Amino acid sequence: MVDQGAESGSIMTPHVLCVGGEDHVLRIPFLLALRERGFRVSTAGTGDGQPFLRADLAYRRYHFDRFATRTAHPAAIRSLAELVREVRPDLVQTFDTKPNLLVPFALRGKVPVVRTINGMGWVFSAKGLRNLALRPVYCALQRLAACWTAATVFQNREDKTFFDRFGLLGASPAILIGGSGIDIGAFERARAGAPSPAALRAQLGLGGDAEIVLTVSRLTRQKGIPTLLQAARIVCEARPQARFLLVGPRESEGPFAVGRDELERHAPYVVAPGARNDVPALLELADVFAFPTEYREGIPRVLLEAGLAGLPIVTTGMPGCNDVVTHLWNGYLVPPRDPGALAARILDLLRDRAGARVMGGRSTERVRREFDLNSVVGRYDALYRQVLARSRPDGALVAPLPGADARGAIRRQDGGAS
Repeated sequence: MVDQGAESGSIMTPHVLCVGGEDHVLRIPFLLALRERGFRVSTAGTGDGQPFLRADLAYRRYHFDRFATRTAHPAAIRSLAELVREVRPDLVQTFDTKPNLLVPFALRGKVPVVRTINGMGWVFSAKGLRNLALRPVYCALQRLAACWTAATVFQNREDKTFFDRFGLLGASPAILIGGSGIDIGAFERARAGAPSPAALRAQLGLGGDAEIVLTVSRLTRQKGIPTLLQAARIVCEARPQARFLLVGPRESEGPFAVGRDELERHAPYVVAPGARNDVPALLELADVFAFPTEYREGIPRVLLEAGLAGLPIVTTGMPGCNDVVTHLWNGYLVPPRDPGALAARILDLLRDRAGARVMGGRSTERVRREFDLNSVVGRYDALYRQVLARSRPDGALVAPLPGADARGAIRRQDGGAS
């Protein structure tokens, strides 16, 4: 299943299949960076395949109900097993809660699987009876899935600690890699080519002098949107010129979605335009970035983007969020489901613009230093080659292609994809 170049002797081009869910499109920069480092990359997800095809990435679509609690999903397991048989990768990388469980069950050791735990999912995001009942099931399935996992990557410290504490990894090795990385150059180019802030304000119906508090998130209860709406009312009573811009999907979120009527009760100081693909430009409008999640996140990409834009951040002290924001240093951490605390910290930043700029600058430095795409992909590159070396009967290393630098990054010599 491994291709060997005619001129490269024993040097091989490993084929990686990356499997994710509906948000897999956000990992396209990560996938392209993997390809630049000498991997042949295929992808599979549950969302629209056109963005992958435009990026010249082979894409397969499969289906599962992300709102269902039947974690076994026999039909999805069979579909994934057939998909892998057809694609014939050397290694499978999975992201998101259900793919992380379904793929090991589908393959059962036939192909090495590297899983990335990018958050603990819905089961650990609330304390209802249903959630509490499902947690032992989740843990049991994780222990079993670990039997067919070559390595598990964690995006934040707390998730890794949880898996270690409850023995969910078995003999499977674990590594901590913060997030999927952010393409700093692409982010800056998107901001440079965006319409002016004045034009965006007019398009969105925001006043020219309004103070903007921006949130980018799925508009669901687990993401803390009801708490944010209550905080918005408190903030706007103190500062009537403030406006809250809530960017993200709602209609696709099933039973977890915040109702349209609930949003409309907070008009005109809350504007919810839906999902948009110009987040770098929208960050230019904002004075504060608020992320009130109640969800156990991996490393929220939106916090990295807000930090790179130099915005001060108010978020909850949830796993993943506290890997990006240090309380009182580059933002504020508040308890989840506490609109008063959220509003108070937003008001602090709106009143102290000089302090807010200092915090935003520290966030930019942190993102550039710790979450740059090239650094993150370099660590995955090294991990994949270790896993593939262990999986080969002769123990041979899977080496970088000719033209690679010392870190394995391919210098494009012909302008073509690897």
